[in-house]
Amino acid sequence: MGQVISSLFSGFGITDVIDIAIVSFLIYKLLGFIRSTRAEQLAKGLVVVVVAAFLSDLLNLYIVNWIFTGILNVGIVALVVVFQPELRRGLEYLGRGKFTRQFSLRQEEISDNVDAIVSAVEYFAARKEGAIIVIERETALQDIADTGTIVDAKLSTPLLENIFYKGSPLHDGAAIVRSDRVLAAGCVLPLTQNQNLSKDLGTRHRAGLGISEVSDAVSIIVSEETGIISMAADGRLSRFLDIKSIEKQLFNMYISDQPDDDRLMTKLRNLLRRKDNESEAD
Repeated sequence: MGQVISSLFSGFGITDVIDIAIVSFLIYKLLGFIRSTRAEQLAKGLVVVVVAAFLSDLLNLYIVNWIFTGILNVGIVALVVVFQPELRRGLEYLGRGKFTRQFSLRQEEISDNVDAIVSAVEYFAARKEGAIIVIERETALQDIADTGTIVDAKLSTPLLENIFYKGSPLHDGAAIVRSDRVLAAGCVLPLTQNQNLSKDLGTRHRAGLGISEVSDAVSIIVSEETGIISMAADGRLSRFLDIKSIEKQLFNMYISDQPDDDRLMTKLRNLLRRKDNESEAD
């Protein structure tokens, strides 16, 4: 037994360890990516087809095996078509990195951004004014901005309130925030293809979720009917959020997007901790 094990590992070198580690990491990331998207259900269906083809061959079910083998033969082309949104997100994820970051904000600018957005969202929720605020991150949203009206103005609460005022021509579209500026307003967003979404959610929520599926942007949605606040990120929609939750999630988002500057990160985390203490005191 010892000789068998020894012979198995005799040709096993450091390159083999690196090779296995890389493949294991890629499989782990792939499974994690599939679980975070609607590809999970599609992947389960694919596994069923593979198992059925194997069992039909084992049991000599020739016609059934021919059908499932034919499905697998054209499966590569079908996967590209069916998984197109997920493949796009995956390639965009691979293309992101801190070295590609075009905009970085100082602590004061981050705090001002969060305060402006949070105050505007609170205003919209209290008055049941519908709004979609999309915050650009690594993935550029210039093509989305071009569907609306270019604003390119300093981000502020009054500006957002004027954009989403019910009498405003830009009210029904989305506002795109880039760095500390409102890049565009009245923008048309891609709608989500998620069939499992509640029928109670309208176009505004489907658009806010849709942009988070094709990019790494974060969108904040305020319902015009109920004033309920929602946030979409990474293809997931969180509903019934309060103002403190929005504020905390925005700070966490900005912290994760900043360069690895220990001093800046410490200041931001201290600011977030102070905000948490203030909310608990209230």
